[in-house]
Amino acid sequence: MEKLETELFQVLRLRVAQESDKIQRVASAIALIDVLQSLAETARLQGYYRPTVDESRLLTIVEGRHPVVESVVGKETFIPNDTLLDGNQERMMLITGPNMAGKSTYIRQVALIVILAQMGSFVPAKKAHVGIVDKIFTRIGASDDLARGQSTFMVEMSETAHILNNATSRSLVILDEIGRGTSTYDGVSIAWSVAEYLLTTEGKQAKTLFATHYWELTSLEKTLEGAVNYHAAVREWNEEIVFLHKILKGGADRSYGIHVARLAGLPFPVLTRAQEILSQLEQGGKKEKTVLKREAFIPKEKQLLLF
Repeated sequence: MEKLETELFQVLRLRVAQESDKIQRVASAIALIDVLQSLAETARLQGYYRPTVDESRLLTIVEGRHPVVESVVGKETFIPNDTLLDGNQERMMLITGPNMAGKSTYIRQVALIVILAQMGSFVPAKKAHVGIVDKIFTRIGASDDLARGQSTFMVEMSETAHILNNATSRSLVILDEIGRGTSTYDGVSIAWSVAEYLLTTEGKQAKTLFATHYWELTSLEKTLEGAVNYHAAVREWNEEIVFLHKILKGGADRSYGIHVARLAGLPFPVLTRAQEILSQLEQGGKKEKTVLKREAFIPKEKQLLLF
Protein backbone atom coordinates (compact mmCIF):
# COMPACT_ATOMS: atom_id res chain seq x y z
CA MET A 1 0.00 0.00 0.00
CA GLU A 2 2.84 2.41 0.82
CA LYS A 3 4.56 1.58 -2.46
CA LEU A 4 1.35 2.08 -4.44
CA GLU A 5 0.65 5.39 -2.64
CA THR A 6 4.15 6.62 -3.46
CA GLU A 7 3.78 5.65 -7.13
CA LEU A 8 0.41 7.43 -7.38
CA PHE A 9 1.83 10.55 -5.73
CA GLN A 10 4.76 10.57 -8.15
CA VAL A 11 2.36 10.32 -11.11
CA LEU A 12 0.21 13.16 -9.72
CA ARG A 13 3.26 15.34 -9.14
CA LEU A 14 4.45 14.71 -12.70
CA ARG A 15 1.03 15.62 -14.13
CA VAL A 16 0.99 18.85 -12.12
CA ALA A 17 4.54 19.70 -13.24
CA GLN A 18 3.51 19.20 -16.86
CA GLU A 19 0.72 21.75 -16.42
CA SER A 20 2.74 24.17 -14.27
CA ASP A 21 2.74 26.91 -16.90
CA LYS A 22 -1.08 26.91 -17.12
CA ILE A 23 -1.43 26.72 -13.34
CA GLN A 24 0.87 29.70 -12.83
CA ARG A 25 -1.00 31.76 -15.45
CA VAL A 26 -4.34 30.96 -13.80
CA ALA A 27 -2.95 31.80 -10.35
CA SER A 28 -1.60 35.13 -11.67
CA ALA A 29 -4.96 35.97 -13.24
CA ILE A 30 -6.82 35.13 -10.03
CA ALA A 31 -4.38 37.28 -8.02
CA LEU A 32 -4.94 40.23 -10.37
CA ILE A 33 -8.72 39.82 -10.15
CA ASP A 34 -8.41 39.66 -6.34
CA VAL A 35 -6.45 42.94 -6.20
CA LEU A 36 -8.78 44.79 -8.59
CA GLN A 37 -11.88 43.50 -6.81
CA SER A 38 -10.48 44.59 -3.43
CA LEU A 39 -9.65 48.08 -4.72
CA ALA A 40 -13.07 48.38 -6.35
CA GLU A 41 -14.93 47.25 -3.23
CA THR A 42 -12.93 49.62 -1.01
CA ALA A 43 -13.55 52.53 -3.41
CA ARG A 44 -17.29 51.83 -3.43
CA LEU A 45 -17.67 51.38 0.31
CA GLN A 46 -15.43 54.31 1.32
CA GLY A 47 -16.54 56.78 -1.36
CA TYR A 48 -13.17 57.06 -3.16
CA TYR A 49 -12.72 59.23 -6.26
CA ARG A 50 -11.18 58.35 -9.65
CA PRO A 51 -8.16 60.69 -9.94
CA THR A 52 -6.75 62.33 -13.03
CA VAL A 53 -3.20 61.04 -13.58
CA ASP A 54 -1.02 62.66 -16.24
CA GLU A 55 2.49 63.93 -17.05
CA SER A 56 1.94 67.38 -15.53
CA ARG A 57 3.73 68.74 -12.43
CA LEU A 58 0.43 69.36 -10.66
CA LEU A 59 -0.65 67.75 -7.40
CA THR A 60 -4.13 68.84 -6.38
CA ILE A 61 -6.21 67.05 -3.76
CA VAL A 62 -9.61 68.27 -2.58
CA GLU A 63 -10.75 66.97 0.82
CA GLY A 64 -8.12 64.25 0.95
CA ARG A 65 -8.26 61.65 3.71
CA HIS A 66 -5.85 59.15 5.30
CA PRO A 67 -7.23 55.72 4.29
CA VAL A 68 -6.01 53.90 7.42
CA VAL A 69 -6.76 56.56 10.05
CA GLU A 70 -10.16 57.15 8.50
CA SER A 71 -11.02 53.46 8.82
CA VAL A 72 -10.09 53.57 12.52
CA VAL A 73 -11.81 56.80 13.62
CA GLY A 74 -14.67 56.64 11.12
CA LYS A 75 -15.40 58.66 8.01
CA GLU A 76 -17.77 60.96 9.91
CA THR A 77 -15.06 61.86 12.45
CA PHE A 78 -12.03 62.24 10.17
CA ILE A 79 -11.27 65.82 9.07
CA PRO A 80 -10.35 66.02 5.33
CA ASN A 81 -7.77 68.46 3.98
CA ASP A 82 -6.83 70.02 0.65
CA THR A 83 -3.41 70.01 -1.03
CA LEU A 84 -2.00 72.19 -3.81
CA LEU A 85 1.51 71.76 -5.18
CA ASP A 86 1.86 73.11 -8.70
CA GLY A 87 5.60 72.51 -9.10
CA ASN A 88 6.15 76.22 -9.71
CA GLN A 89 4.80 78.93 -7.38
CA GLU A 90 3.92 76.33 -4.76
CA ARG A 91 6.56 73.61 -4.62
CA MET A 92 7.09 73.31 -0.87
CA MET A 93 4.47 73.36 1.86
CA LEU A 94 6.09 74.48 5.14
CA ILE A 95 3.68 73.14 7.76
CA THR A 96 3.99 74.44 11.33
CA GLY A 97 1.85 73.73 14.38
CA PRO A 98 1.85 71.83 17.69
CA ASN A 99 2.26 68.10 18.21
CA MET A 100 -0.98 66.11 17.93
CA ALA A 101 -2.45 68.73 15.58
CA GLY A 102 -2.37 66.40 12.56
CA LYS A 103 0.76 67.45 10.62
CA SER A 104 2.23 63.94 10.33
CA THR A 105 -1.09 62.34 9.41
CA TYR A 106 -1.60 64.97 6.73
CA ILE A 107 1.77 64.57 4.99
CA ARG A 108 1.45 60.77 5.12
CA GLN A 109 -2.01 60.85 3.54
CA VAL A 110 -0.72 62.91 0.61
CA ALA A 111 1.98 60.31 -0.09
CA LEU A 112 -0.54 57.46 0.18
CA ILE A 113 -2.97 59.18 -2.19
CA VAL A 114 -0.19 59.62 -4.77
CA ILE A 115 0.77 55.94 -4.46
CA LEU A 116 -2.84 54.78 -4.81
CA ALA A 117 -3.39 57.02 -7.84
CA GLN A 118 -0.28 55.81 -9.65
CA MET A 119 -1.06 52.13 -8.98
CA GLY A 120 -4.44 52.56 -10.67
CA SER A 121 -6.68 52.83 -7.61
CA PHE A 122 -9.38 55.32 -6.76
CA VAL A 123 -8.28 57.62 -3.92
CA PRO A 124 -9.77 58.82 -0.59
CA ALA A 125 -10.63 62.34 -1.71
CA LYS A 126 -13.46 64.38 -3.18
CA LYS A 127 -11.28 65.22 -6.18
CA ALA A 128 -7.63 64.64 -7.15
CA HIS A 129 -5.24 65.48 -9.98
CA VAL A 130 -1.87 63.73 -9.70
CA GLY A 131 1.05 64.52 -11.97
CA ILE A 132 3.20 61.40 -12.13
CA VAL A 133 6.15 61.36 -9.73
CA ASP A 134 9.23 59.23 -10.29
CA LYS A 135 10.01 58.57 -6.62
CA ILE A 136 8.53 59.22 -3.18
CA PHE A 137 11.04 59.98 -0.40
CA THR A 138 10.09 60.13 3.29
CA ARG A 139 11.95 61.18 6.45
CA ILE A 140 9.47 60.44 9.21
CA GLY A 141 9.82 59.26 12.79
CA ALA A 142 12.66 59.17 15.29
CA SER A 143 14.57 55.97 16.00
CA ASP A 144 18.13 54.81 16.48
CA ASP A 145 19.95 51.86 14.93
CA LEU A 146 21.71 50.14 17.81
CA ALA A 147 22.95 47.26 15.66
CA ARG A 148 24.93 49.66 13.48
CA GLY A 149 25.85 52.00 16.32
CA GLN A 150 23.91 54.92 14.84
CA SER A 151 22.16 57.49 17.00
CA THR A 152 18.70 58.88 16.22
CA PHE A 153 20.26 61.99 14.73
CA MET A 154 22.71 59.98 12.61
CA VAL A 155 19.85 57.90 11.19
CA GLU A 156 17.93 61.10 10.47
CA MET A 157 20.86 62.69 8.67
CA SER A 158 21.63 59.52 6.69
CA GLU A 159 18.06 59.34 5.43
CA THR A 160 18.05 63.05 4.63
CA ALA A 161 21.33 62.68 2.71
CA HIS A 162 19.80 59.85 0.67
CA ILE A 163 16.84 62.09 -0.22
CA LEU A 164 18.97 65.08 -1.23
CA ASN A 165 21.32 62.94 -3.31
CA ASN A 166 18.59 61.06 -5.19
CA ALA A 167 15.53 63.31 -5.46
CA THR A 168 14.64 64.91 -8.80
CA SER A 169 12.27 67.65 -9.85
CA ARG A 170 9.68 64.91 -10.55
CA SER A 171 9.89 63.47 -7.03
CA LEU A 172 7.64 63.87 -3.99
CA VAL A 173 9.48 64.48 -0.71
CA ILE A 174 7.87 64.10 2.74
CA LEU A 175 9.91 65.57 5.61
CA ASP A 176 8.81 65.48 9.26
CA GLU A 177 10.77 67.47 11.85
CA ILE A 178 14.19 67.57 10.21
CA GLY A 179 16.90 68.61 12.71
CA ARG A 180 15.08 67.77 15.93
CA GLY A 181 17.72 65.25 17.00
CA THR A 182 20.37 67.87 17.77
CA SER A 183 20.67 71.30 19.41
CA THR A 184 18.11 73.95 18.50
CA TYR A 185 20.51 76.19 16.57
CA ASP A 186 22.04 73.25 14.69
CA GLY A 187 18.59 71.86 13.99
CA VAL A 188 17.24 75.13 12.61
CA SER A 189 20.33 75.59 10.46
CA ILE A 190 20.10 72.10 8.97
CA ALA A 191 16.34 72.30 8.39
CA TRP A 192 16.71 75.72 6.74
CA SER A 193 19.52 74.54 4.49
CA VAL A 194 17.67 71.36 3.45
CA ALA A 195 14.57 73.38 2.55
CA GLU A 196 16.65 75.92 0.65
CA TYR A 197 18.48 73.18 -1.25
CA LEU A 198 15.22 71.59 -2.43
CA LEU A 199 13.85 74.98 -3.45
CA THR A 200 16.83 76.33 -5.36
CA THR A 201 18.97 73.47 -6.70
CA GLU A 202 18.44 72.77 -10.39
CA GLY A 203 17.13 69.24 -10.94
CA LYS A 204 16.30 68.81 -7.23
CA GLN A 205 13.22 71.04 -6.99
CA ALA A 206 10.89 68.28 -5.87
CA LYS A 207 7.35 68.79 -4.64
CA THR A 208 7.85 68.81 -0.86
CA LEU A 209 5.76 68.69 2.29
CA PHE A 210 7.92 69.89 5.19
CA ALA A 211 6.41 69.62 8.68
CA THR A 212 8.41 71.49 11.32
CA HIS A 213 8.31 73.19 14.73
CA TYR A 214 10.95 75.71 13.68
CA TRP A 215 8.99 78.94 13.14
CA GLU A 216 12.15 80.48 11.64
CA LEU A 217 11.53 78.49 8.45
CA THR A 218 8.36 80.49 7.76
CA SER A 219 10.67 83.30 6.58
CA LEU A 220 11.43 81.23 3.47
CA GLU A 221 8.07 82.18 1.99
CA LYS A 222 9.24 85.80 1.73
CA THR A 223 12.71 85.04 0.39
CA LEU A 224 12.42 82.06 -1.95
CA GLU A 225 9.97 81.31 -4.74
CA GLY A 226 8.04 78.10 -4.28
CA ALA A 227 7.83 78.07 -0.46
CA VAL A 228 4.35 78.49 1.01
CA ASN A 229 3.44 78.54 4.71
CA TYR A 230 0.68 76.37 6.13
CA HIS A 231 -0.26 75.51 9.71
CA ALA A 232 -2.25 72.92 11.61
CA ALA A 233 -5.08 74.95 13.12
CA VAL A 234 -5.87 74.96 16.86
CA ARG A 235 -8.17 77.02 19.04
CA GLU A 236 -7.73 78.08 22.66
CA TRP A 237 -10.71 77.69 24.99
CA ASN A 238 -10.69 78.06 28.79
CA GLU A 239 -6.88 77.83 28.89
CA GLU A 240 -7.03 74.61 26.90
CA ILE A 241 -6.32 73.95 23.24
CA VAL A 242 -8.62 72.23 20.78
CA PHE A 243 -7.01 70.50 17.80
CA LEU A 244 -9.02 71.24 14.65
CA HIS A 245 -6.92 68.90 12.46
CA LYS A 246 -7.28 71.38 9.60
CA ILE A 247 -4.35 72.50 7.44
CA LEU A 248 -4.70 76.19 6.59
CA LYS A 249 -2.52 78.76 4.85
CA GLY A 250 -0.16 80.85 6.96
CA GLY A 251 2.44 80.02 9.60
CA ALA A 252 1.68 79.09 13.21
CA ASP A 253 2.34 81.82 15.77
CA ARG A 254 2.91 79.44 18.70
CA SER A 255 3.94 75.82 19.26
CA TYR A 256 1.67 75.10 22.27
CA GLY A 257 4.23 72.64 23.63
CA ILE A 258 3.34 73.28 27.27
CA HIS A 259 -0.34 72.77 26.51
CA VAL A 260 0.46 69.38 24.99
CA ALA A 261 2.62 68.54 28.02
CA ARG A 262 -0.40 69.30 30.22
CA LEU A 263 -2.53 66.91 28.17
CA ALA A 264 0.17 64.26 28.66
CA GLY A 265 -0.14 64.58 32.46
CA LEU A 266 3.03 66.41 33.54
CA PRO A 267 2.78 67.57 37.19
CA PHE A 268 1.39 71.07 37.70
CA PRO A 269 4.60 72.47 39.33
CA VAL A 270 6.60 71.34 36.30
CA LEU A 271 4.15 73.02 33.92
CA THR A 272 4.16 76.24 35.95
CA ARG A 273 7.93 76.39 36.03
CA ALA A 274 8.11 75.58 32.30
CA GLN A 275 5.81 78.53 31.58
CA GLU A 276 8.04 80.82 33.64
CA ILE A 277 11.17 79.66 31.80
CA LEU A 278 9.41 80.00 28.43
CA SER A 279 8.47 83.60 29.23
CA GLN A 280 12.08 84.42 30.15
CA LEU A 281 13.42 82.78 26.98
CA GLU A 282 10.90 84.59 24.79
CA GLN A 283 11.86 87.93 26.31
CA GLY A 284 15.52 87.20 25.69
CA GLY A 285 14.77 86.01 22.16
CA LYS A 286 13.04 89.28 21.29
CA LYS A 287 16.17 91.20 22.19
CA GLU A 288 18.49 88.95 20.21
CA LYS A 289 16.23 88.03 17.30
CA THR A 290 17.94 88.12 13.91
CA VAL A 291 16.74 87.39 10.41
CA LEU A 292 18.47 84.56 8.56
CA LYS A 293 19.69 85.48 5.11
CA ARG A 294 20.24 83.17 2.20
CA GLU A 295 23.82 82.88 1.06
CA ALA A 296 25.13 81.04 -1.97
CA PHE A 297 26.09 77.41 -1.40
CA ILE A 298 29.80 76.69 -1.01
CA PRO A 299 31.22 75.19 -4.23
CA LYS A 300 32.25 71.56 -4.01
CA GLU A 301 35.90 72.37 -4.63
CA LYS A 302 35.95 74.58 -1.50
CA GLN A 303 33.93 72.35 0.83
CA LEU A 304 36.95 70.33 1.98
CA LEU A 305 38.55 73.53 3.29
CA LEU A 306 35.94 73.54 6.07
CA PHE A 307 37.25 70.33 7.63
